[in-house]
Amino acid sequence: MCGIIGYVGHRSASKILTDGLKCLEYRGYDSVGIAVLNGQNLEIRKDKGMVADVSSGSRFDSLSGSIGIGHSRWATHGGVSKENSHPHSDCTGSIAIIHNGVIENYQELKSSLLSKGHKFASQTDSEVVSHLFEENLKQFPTPLIAFSKTISALEGSYAIVLLSKSSPDVLFLARKNSPLVVGKGAGENFCASDFSALLTYTREFLVLEDSQIATIDRDSIALYDLLLTPKTPSFLTIDWDVQTAERSGHPHFMIKEILEQPDVVSAAFSADVSQVLPLLEKFEKIHIIASGTSYHAGLLFSILLNKYKSGKFANVFIASEYQNQVLPDSNALIFAISQSGETADVLQALRYSTSPHKVCITNTQGSSITRLCSHSIYLNAGPESSVAATKTFLAQLCVIYKLLFGDRYRDSIRSTILASTKHSAKIQEFSKSIITNRFIFFLSRGLCLPLGFEGSLKLKEISYLHSQAYPAGELKHGTLSLIEKGVCALFLAPKTPDATKLFGNLKEVKARGGTIFTLTDDPSFKSESDMSLDIVPQTDPLLYPFSFVVPLQLLAYYSSVSLGINPDRPRNLAKSVTVE
Repeated sequence: MCGIIGYVGHRSASKILTDGLKCLEYRGYDSVGIAVLNGQNLEIRKDKGMVADVSSGSRFDSLSGSIGIGHSRWATHGGVSKENSHPHSDCTGSIAIIHNGVIENYQELKSSLLSKGHKFASQTDSEVVSHLFEENLKQFPTPLIAFSKTISALEGSYAIVLLSKSSPDVLFLARKNSPLVVGKGAGENFCASDFSALLTYTREFLVLEDSQIATIDRDSIALYDLLLTPKTPSFLTIDWDVQTAERSGHPHFMIKEILEQPDVVSAAFSADVSQVLPLLEKFEKIHIIASGTSYHAGLLFSILLNKYKSGKFANVFIASEYQNQVLPDSNALIFAISQSGETADVLQALRYSTSPHKVCITNTQGSSITRLCSHSIYLNAGPESSVAATKTFLAQLCVIYKLLFGDRYRDSIRSTILASTKHSAKIQEFSKSIITNRFIFFLSRGLCLPLGFEGSLKLKEISYLHSQAYPAGELKHGTLSLIEKGVCALFLAPKTPDATKLFGNLKEVKARGGTIFTLTDDPSFKSESDMSLDIVPQTDPLLYPFSFVVPLQLLAYYSSVSLGINPDRPRNLAKSVTVE
């Protein structure tokens, strides 16, 4: 969830660090800080709050020096405070560190350091790293060896960048189960938790592997394992256009990303699935692991596999519950879905699985998930800055349809998505009625059920309205007791063989005073609705899920905006959930 940025070169470090932290705001954070080293003068400035406010109030721009580190924190250990903000220092003020992840044995390490006279300034797990390095500098001949000994003592997950007066021109990096990349420049080098923070400066990246250490100075990048055996860096080129990470004149990233989705269809269908198709044909037992929005894509995947692929038995699992529900099965084909490739729950489930056949579907090259899987399928959706996933969700569905049906439906899907983006005004008006309700049920059946779950999630996460998605047939098994005046039911009602049963569910809600809203192409549903949005095009029954993707995203977006909420930065949420 946190953001990391580091720089060493010939420019003002404070400016690059501040700009990088702004690029990483989408990850979610509650405090920010930077450390800049100028000769033997190491200065740390940090506080709780937003980048713009803290950088201005703490005068980040007054720090001189061409090497430094910056961090945006999402509180885990210790509350939201200036003291718990990163960077953290040691007893001497000679070291600064930033850290993403969780140091699981920090209490044991902290107790040992306290017994040696170290004084701690925060309640975080991260601060032990700076003090441990301080201690190791006393015992080992070089800062690099001291750093490797420090990292080797840590248990848990980490992306760490360390700056020390003992090596005033070098940044020390380490990574395990938390993303960290190095950007290669000319007379300057960079590091960050995300490619997007560095695209202004470079397109050449080294992605650190788990349990690797790196050092960067202005002219060189060196890579090692934990025993300091040198490794040959392998660089990849990221061809994202910097402009795709900006709003391009739209009021929010979310609406920009929703409207980009017709092009996302084409990009997602260009994904290379050739090596995965033989596995999909070979295996009968398939486990799909995902969280949040990706889980909804996985749910549709499992339904399609079970219904349309003879002999397949597919289960979809919420990643955090995977090891609580199944024994490790080496005979199952695993599909892991994560837009960031860094979702902690998904990574842990993959580590639990004993299957040698693991396929990831992700948007991020070089992400942690790709290292745990035998095959990777990339969504090609480009950077997604809004916390709420939109175009990556659509890309996941497109990749799933390509796996199951090839390119057969690509053009039809793109046409559906393109047509849906033309209905913003109607959906904006529709949202004004939705937000007047204190509780909203999303009700659907069949292939549209996962879209009901996704629509409900989108609405609640960015508008803070209380909503819940159900299979419509479950109403009479308990939930119908909640239906009364003031309760809204939103039906996803395509004209399919399930329409008659779904219509019966609608009548049940109406008979109990519930307010009826529908997204439909069926006149019978429209006639029974308090308000209907008849923008759903009639299509192949297999493709109806795509008819609801954009309308539900726009409904959530306009509901959020109407309520005065920033849809890009919903409270308490982050783009990439990197802590379990």
